[in-house]
Amino acid sequence: MNRFKILFIILLGILSFSACEKDDICTDYDTPQLVIRFYDVLNPTEFKDVQNLIVWGVLPSGGKDTIANVALDSIVLPLRVDADNTSFALSRQLSIDDINVDTLTFNYDVTELYKSRACGYIANFENLTVTVKQDDSVWIQTIDVDNALIENTASAHVKIFH
Repeated sequence: MNRFKILFIILLGILSFSACEKDDICTDYDTPQLVIRFYDVLNPTEFKDVQNLIVWGVLPSGGKDTIANVALDSIVLPLRVDADNTSFALSRQLSIDDINVDTLTFNYDVTELYKSRACGYIANFENLTVTVKQDDSVWIQTIDVDNALIENTASAHVKIFH
């Protein structure tokens, strides 16, 4: 009788542990972001920092949400997954009297992809296009969409020449 109790407990333990699943932790997938590189308009193969760059998201309600205040030759920006466009205002300030603000609107198609139970869905962005609304003093000379499919953040998607 004692032997059957021990065998039953061992069997019950084996069955209970075999029903466990591995922990669902998502580390492999994330919705990619838009990568923008800044180039010298006079030497298009050279990167060029934007001095005193301030970037803010332009919300549909007209509000602003500051994202960056830096001097870089590239930035990474999030795109809205609940809309087919996202707008950002990019401001370059060379001096107290020289502030230039250009508003970029990125249009795209959102494609949701199911990755796993832990990760759920991620969004990729296809058919990326960009329009620019410039103020009186233009600092962005040309914008090129280098990659209209945003499925990773490994390389630049948009080139801005200034």
